[in-house]
Amino acid sequence: MTTETATARSGSVQSVERAFELIEIIARAGGETTLSGLAGDAGLPLPTIHRLLRTLLALGYVRQLPNRRYALGARLIHLGEQAGQQIGTGTRPELQKLVADLGETANMAMLDQDMVVYVAQVPSPHAMRMFTEVGRRAHLHDTGVGKAILATLDDETVTELVTRAGMPTPTPKSHGDLDGLLADLARIRQRGYAIDDEEQELGVRCYSVAVPGAPTPMAISVSGPLTRVDLGFGDKAVPLLEAAAARIARALG
Repeated sequence: MTTETATARSGSVQSVERAFELIEIIARAGGETTLSGLAGDAGLPLPTIHRLLRTLLALGYVRQLPNRRYALGARLIHLGEQAGQQIGTGTRPELQKLVADLGETANMAMLDQDMVVYVAQVPSPHAMRMFTEVGRRAHLHDTGVGKAILATLDDETVTELVTRAGMPTPTPKSHGDLDGLLADLARIRQRGYAIDDEEQELGVRCYSVAVPGAPTPMAISVSGPLTRVDLGFGDKAVPLLEAAAARIARALG
C-alpha cells in the first residue's frame, strides 16, 4: 500500500493505516527487519517511521531486538489466536458439511509466518480417522493445506518461506528439495487443488484447496486412510472442497 493510496481512501485515518503497514512489512520479512528495510518498503520519511514505531513499541505490537532490528511484538500473539479461533468457529459449519458428505476428517488452516497453523477441524465418524489438534503448527511443504497455500504464492516467496522453515522429510514421499516442491506447486496451480499423498504420514492421503482471496492465505482439506481416500474419492471431494472454499471466501469478505 502506498502513501497516496492511504491518502485517497475515504474516511481512513492515515496514521493507523501506516502503523498497520509497518506491522505487515515486518510480518512479510519473516517477523523481523531493519529500520532501513521498513523505510524502503513503506516509502515513508524516517521521522514518520520513528514516530509510528515508538507508539507500536509502547503498545507491545512491535519490539526491538538487541541487534536493533524490529520484530513483531508479543501482544500480537493473543490477537492472532483470537482471530484464528473466530475464523475457525465461523467456518466450522462448512467443515461439518464436508464430513457429512464425504465421511472423512475436514480441516482448515492458515499461513502463520513460515508455517501453517490449524484453526478448525471436524473429525470423521469412522473409528479409524485422522486427528490434528487445533492450534498445531506444521510445515508447508509436506501438508495438503500447506501446499495449497504455497501454490497461491509466487516461487520467490515460496523459496523464502521454505528456506527459513527447512524441509524435513517425515516420510520417504515427502518433498526434500526445493525443485521437486516447485514442480509440484506448478501442477497444483494448473489443476486447482493439492494432494498430500503420504507426505505427512504413511497410509494417509489428503485433498486440499485454498480459500480464494482470503485476507490471510488459508486452505481447507479432507483427509483419511488410503483405503478410503482414493482417486475416486478425490473426484467427489474436490468439487465439494472448491464450493466450500468459495462460500468461506464470501463469508470472510
